Amino acid sequence: MEGAGPLRYERLTAEEMDERRRQNIAYQYLCHLEEAKRWMEACLSEELPPPTELEESLRNGVVLAKLGHCFAPAVVPLKKIYDREQTRYKAAGLHFRHTDNINYWRDAMSHVGLPSIFHPETTDIYDKKNMPRVVYCIHALSLYLFKLGLAPQIQDLYGKVDFTEEEINNMKRELEKYGLQLPAFSKIGGILANELSVDEAAVHAAVLAINEAVDRGVVAQTMVALRNPSAMLLDLREVLAGAYQEVLHRAKLEKGSNARNRYLQVIPEGEDIYDRCLTQAEIQGNINKVNMHGALEEVDDALERQDAPALYRALQDPVLALRCLQRDNLNCYLEQLSMDREQKALELGYVDLLEQEEVEAGILAANKKGEEERAMLRAVSRINAAIRRGMPAETLEVLMDPAAQLPDVYPLAACLYQRELALLQRQHPRGELVQEELFVAVEMLSAVALVNRALDARDPDGLWSSLVSSALGLSGVEDANAQRYFEDLLQLKGQSREAGAEFLSWNDIQDSVNNTNLSVQDENDRVLAVRLINEALEQADPEKTLAALLLPAAALPDVALPTARRYHDVLARARRLKAQATEDDGAVLWWEEIQEGVCRANQDTVAARRMALGTAAINQAIKEGKAGQTLRVLCNPDVALCGVVSACAAVYQEQLAALMATKRQAGSAKPCWIRHRLMDGAEYYLSLQTFEGSWQRPCDGGLNTTHLSREEIQSVVTRVTAAHDRERLWASNVAFVVRLQARLRGFLVRREFAARRHILREQRPAAIRIQACWRGYKQRRAYLERLRYLQANADAAIKIQAGVRMWQARRKYQERLRYFRQNIKAVIKIQAFVRANKARGDYRMLVHARSPPLSVVRRFIHLLEQSQHDFWEESEVLRMQEEVVKRIRASRQLESDLDLMDIKIGLLVKNRITLQEVVSHCKKLTKKNKEQLSEMMSIDKQKGLKSLSKEKRQKLEAYQHLFYLLQTQPVYLARLIFQMPQNKSTKFMESVIFTLYNYASNPREAYLLLQLFKTALQEEIRSKVDHIHDILTGNATVIRLVVSFYRNARGQNALRQILGGPVQEVLQDKTLSIRTNPVDIYKAWINQTESQSGQKSKLPYEVSPEQALSHPEVQRRLDISIRNLLVMTDKFVSAITSSVDKIPYGMRYVAKILRTSLAEKFPEALEEEIDKIVGNLLYYRFMNPAVVAPDGFDIVDISAGVALHPDHRRSLGFVAKVLQHAAARKAFDGENAHLCGVNQYLEDTHNKFRRFISAACRVPEPEERFNVDEYSEMVAVAKPVIYITVGELINTHKLLLEHQDSIVPHHGDPLHELLEDLDELPTVQSLVGESVPSPADSSAEQMLSQLSKMEISLTLTGKLVPAASNEESDTRSLLLSTKQMLVDVIQSQPGDSLPEILWTVASEHEEAYHDHLMHRRALRDAQTPAKLKRNRSLAANSQLSMEEKKRKIIRNLRRLESLGLVDSAHQYQELINELAKDIRNQRRYRQHRKGELLKLRQTLQGLNAKTLFYEEQIDYYNQYIKTCLDNLAASNKVSGKNKKLQSLHYTAARLFEKGVLLEIEDLPLSQFRNVIFDIVPCEESGRFQVKAKFMGVDMERFQLHYQDLLQLQYEGVAVMKMFDKAKVNVNLLIFLLNKKFFKK
Repeated sequence: MEGAGPLRYERLTAEEMDERRRQNIAYQYLCHLEEAKRWMEACLSEELPPPTELEESLRNGVVLAKLGHCFAPAVVPLKKIYDREQTRYKAAGLHFRHTDNINYWRDAMSHVGLPSIFHPETTDIYDKKNMPRVVYCIHALSLYLFKLGLAPQIQDLYGKVDFTEEEINNMKRELEKYGLQLPAFSKIGGILANELSVDEAAVHAAVLAINEAVDRGVVAQTMVALRNPSAMLLDLREVLAGAYQEVLHRAKLEKGSNARNRYLQVIPEGEDIYDRCLTQAEIQGNINKVNMHGALEEVDDALERQDAPALYRALQDPVLALRCLQRDNLNCYLEQLSMDREQKALELGYVDLLEQEEVEAGILAANKKGEEERAMLRAVSRINAAIRRGMPAETLEVLMDPAAQLPDVYPLAACLYQRELALLQRQHPRGELVQEELFVAVEMLSAVALVNRALDARDPDGLWSSLVSSALGLSGVEDANAQRYFEDLLQLKGQSREAGAEFLSWNDIQDSVNNTNLSVQDENDRVLAVRLINEALEQADPEKTLAALLLPAAALPDVALPTARRYHDVLARARRLKAQATEDDGAVLWWEEIQEGVCRANQDTVAARRMALGTAAINQAIKEGKAGQTLRVLCNPDVALCGVVSACAAVYQEQLAALMATKRQAGSAKPCWIRHRLMDGAEYYLSLQTFEGSWQRPCDGGLNTTHLSREEIQSVVTRVTAAHDRERLWASNVAFVVRLQARLRGFLVRREFAARRHILREQRPAAIRIQACWRGYKQRRAYLERLRYLQANADAAIKIQAGVRMWQARRKYQERLRYFRQNIKAVIKIQAFVRANKARGDYRMLVHARSPPLSVVRRFIHLLEQSQHDFWEESEVLRMQEEVVKRIRASRQLESDLDLMDIKIGLLVKNRITLQEVVSHCKKLTKKNKEQLSEMMSIDKQKGLKSLSKEKRQKLEAYQHLFYLLQTQPVYLARLIFQMPQNKSTKFMESVIFTLYNYASNPREAYLLLQLFKTALQEEIRSKVDHIHDILTGNATVIRLVVSFYRNARGQNALRQILGGPVQEVLQDKTLSIRTNPVDIYKAWINQTESQSGQKSKLPYEVSPEQALSHPEVQRRLDISIRNLLVMTDKFVSAITSSVDKIPYGMRYVAKILRTSLAEKFPEALEEEIDKIVGNLLYYRFMNPAVVAPDGFDIVDISAGVALHPDHRRSLGFVAKVLQHAAARKAFDGENAHLCGVNQYLEDTHNKFRRFISAACRVPEPEERFNVDEYSEMVAVAKPVIYITVGELINTHKLLLEHQDSIVPHHGDPLHELLEDLDELPTVQSLVGESVPSPADSSAEQMLSQLSKMEISLTLTGKLVPAASNEESDTRSLLLSTKQMLVDVIQSQPGDSLPEILWTVASEHEEAYHDHLMHRRALRDAQTPAKLKRNRSLAANSQLSMEEKKRKIIRNLRRLESLGLVDSAHQYQELINELAKDIRNQRRYRQHRKGELLKLRQTLQGLNAKTLFYEEQIDYYNQYIKTCLDNLAASNKVSGKNKKLQSLHYTAARLFEKGVLLEIEDLPLSQFRNVIFDIVPCEESGRFQVKAKFMGVDMERFQLHYQDLLQLQYEGVAVMKMFDKAKVNVNLLIFLLNKKFFKK
């Protein structure tokens, strides 16, 4: 409870104490409401409204009447409760008949004996005059029923439940409004004991004695006290004495604990003894509970032993209060309760006692089962009698009796049932059929009837479902033959009907199935034969191929034995070609291709034989020597010779004869077989004696070799023809031939020359050696002569050499100089390239080397200086950040106003507010008001906190120090979040903390915000998570805030990129319809049928899911919906799992922290469990809302005034449901058992989600991501600036003051110092500097609200602290100062190492350069904006001379060395490395800054687009309001004309015939003709007034809206009530209105 009691060390004023007392009273009453709510929920097994709405929900008495039925069903039967479903109450509010419900409850309480002193009046409830008395009565009733053992004990929840401050204040105002005194709830036990007892003093003394005995803990003494007659305790059992002691002791401890909890938090106003002691009713209730437990244990023992008599004795125990026990059903009791006990053990995982309600339910179920068995035997007897009488209609009627427990029977097959059952009865030995035999027979006959019905309806699906049903019991039914069965049975049905038989018998159906199977088997055999042929082709055995072709199953015609080889070759070649064409080595020939190959082989055989005979004729003609005869046979087309010319006939004869003469037969024998080789390589053999052909080589192996083959003949013909053609060609090209010969001679000469040269090249080494020897000899001889000459003239030779060398050197230098002057540009480019290459090498060394040398660092040290462009970019970033924050705030304010406008228009539609109120609110959204609001968002610089006064300046600096500390030390805010209630922490995060971090608009703020999230999440897991699943069930604060931030800010574009594609596909698919509830599908089917036909459906409207699924049409629609659902879900899964990099980095890092923190705290937890929790964060919390409502997260573009279609929203909801189950690895079962086929898909998808989660958690640390370390804050150019409203600043200050001791217990902490600097909490006027009217003025509150929304900018700076108190900060400052001075010295003075530079005196030139450098920096600092100026201490160092800087650097180095940060032995290389790191970071920071500018510009564009969208919505609302005003004016005009509209008149009997009217409660059907309904159209289109008259007297009227009817039809509601009595078919009523009024 928020502020349940004052702090002990604070002294409250009288007014504050009185206010606190009233708040405590309101909190107590809310706790009592929650206690009553939970107790009634336990009794009714249904959920009730929250305690703040419970009073209103009790006014109609429905819940109270149900409660009365719970403990007194005879007094309050359910059918007597008025408006039990509360439809009338929800539609029109309270009705006077609701008071009947309240009176039923009062009667029930009187029936059980609750003293009337507790009873409230009817008006206390109905008129809400004294609701605390009602709650008081419920508490007394709970205690009284607990004493009687009729209800559980009510809980004491004081101090255990939390309510918001708003809820407590609302309840306080409600109690003050009615001026009610809260009853003494704690006195209920004592009052109840006084009202029920005879001797109050004796009962009181006995009860106190029992409490004292319970405290002593001696069982015997407790039992003696309990048996005291004055205590008036009933049903005490000696064997349960120990249990009485234990239960009563535990109950007393719990009651004492609750009492202490209550009086610790409020000031006791008279504590009662029964606040800590058990009352007589509580003692009796606990005794009843122990007795009940003992009786249930006896029942459990009897069930364990399977002892029926013992079970019956245990069930007769009065404690159980079991009614309707029947000795005859004892075995049924044992069976049913044993089964219930086993089922409960399976559900719980361990054996537990059955509850009293479960035992009673089992007894009732067993009684029902016994009665059903007896009714079944009577029904079977009637069935046998009817069968003997031989009347099909009578037999059908008794078979349909539900008591017989037989399968469904069908009237169309009445004769079939009679005939077959009579036959079975005659064959039975006893002449009587028992129930089991009847069940089997009727089940089979019904299945036969369904088969005949499906054939008559020509329904193949219905036939197949009947054939495969176990009831029919057919053998040999195969899935693949379903269509064949349908066709064959349909044909058989026709033949049977022509023969005069109305039904196919079971034997006919079985025979038809067998025949169909045989036919299919023949086809399968043919397939097998084809497979054998293909296998024979693989083995290269023509005999096997022929054997396969000759198989009868192959059914191949004209297969000849001599053609076996050709068959094999042709088919094998066809198979290879098919494999090449399909690129499938395993390709096989089909039957048609095999048949085609056989035909082709037969044709090849005929062609080959003709060719062989033609070749034999040619050989015979050659032997005869007649050229003309030879020419004629050569032209035979069967031989197909090419190039035969008539002019060459004689030459053909001559050449062929010569060729024939060369052929000799080996051996003396002359074989008669000739071999011919065909074009495809095949060989064909022909006998010259019999002219018989064969593809096989003759058995003897001998061939006639004197015979010319076709190829030889063709070669001779070709040669002769070519010679003839060549001769003619040469004769016509003599000149060309001569030229060709010349070319050939030239080629021969060149070839001879090349051969000679080749020889010389091969002997080249020998020739060279000969030449070398000769030249050497000549050279040595000349050298000796020259040497003698020079020795004789040595002096002159020296002079000549010196002159020549001098001239050569001078000439070479002049030429080199001239060359450089001629190519001066190229020289410059080369030098630039070399320098650039050297610079790149140095930079690579700077970036990648662990310890770069000083020379390399000096080369790039100038990069640390800030240029004017750097300052411009920094100022531009600050300006755009300020603009973005302001635009975000304005956008959120506009969005809030638009949401409120949505609500007001919705209320307008429901007539809850007037049109004028909406118009007045809309004026707030005009551009003029928005401009005024934007002007109010900034504070005048001359007033308030930023005024030019010392006091205000100190206050401003104190706030800047405070918010800097909160921003950079996340532990303060993390602790503050958990000190506030959940609703306040959410508002605080969204309004203050996100503002404090500028909505993570730059890397620094993003890094610090992530540190806050990390710290807060680790703190929450450490202190508030006791079980790993608490993260899922407890709605963790940090998780909720992280998701809210990244989903609504930076992550919105990411969600659009991830989910935009699949969501668009769902929205663009107009035909997509997904429904997975069988009942909804069934109702939609019925609605569609009735709306299209205008006839009432014969099917029932209210069915169970199992009954709905029994219809094939429902199953078909469900299967289609599931397929569509899985297709769309798979697209979402692919989009999500493939977009890990698109998820905001902050979300992924928080997921990583969540995963590691849970693994550290729960090391025994499975990795899969942790992944489920991380998946809950990444998918369920971050993505799932965007899937369900894409229009609410800008996933899709929706125009103003346009909403998603309900079908699309429902489809997205189903997709989200499947994704949730997959992410959580939760299978569909129970109510969703019809979706169990999706479970395997869920398993596969869950594995994808786990891989996705693992990939998402692999992210670098924020330091690496944002390039931030402990020195980044000190070297940053710009100081952080935040923009915060005055109201947020004051609220933050107030919260810190309230919770400072909880946040930081140590008073020496900097936070306490800063809060002391700020002193007391300021007012809005003091910070703004504006005066406000007096509180009496009505505009004061509005003025204060506007002033609190004004924004101020705070430039955050850290407060300087003494060195002794912050050693780490001092060390950082020392290191930073030393580095800054080193930069100046290194730039001004050269040197190979740092000690060399520091100990070498600078020259005048170096001093002058250093002064120039400092002067230039001072000029630049003077032009720098105040927000971007450097630290004061750093600026002070710039005023030192170069030598002073050196001395200070040396002192700093010694101190740093003493701290272990540098080492003189390494020549202070650590500082050089730090400077190199700063240079690298400076470059990265500039790159980040450019990227940040780009992102800020994009964000502004997005905000502009969003603002444009809101403006479109404003225009849409303006247009809507204008239309409403126009319609209002038009309706006023029409209302004055009093135009007569035609109405409809129907009697109730006529409407009943049409199916529109279903029934009228409490009115028999014979009276329907006396009821007349008038349907009168109203002036407003689509509205009708229905008047009901009974015998001419007006009874009631009902307003009917056509749109409401359409909405009911869309929601699947088929039946509605009018006048709370008449039930109407919605679909047929719409049909009637369309027909009569809308002419549809």
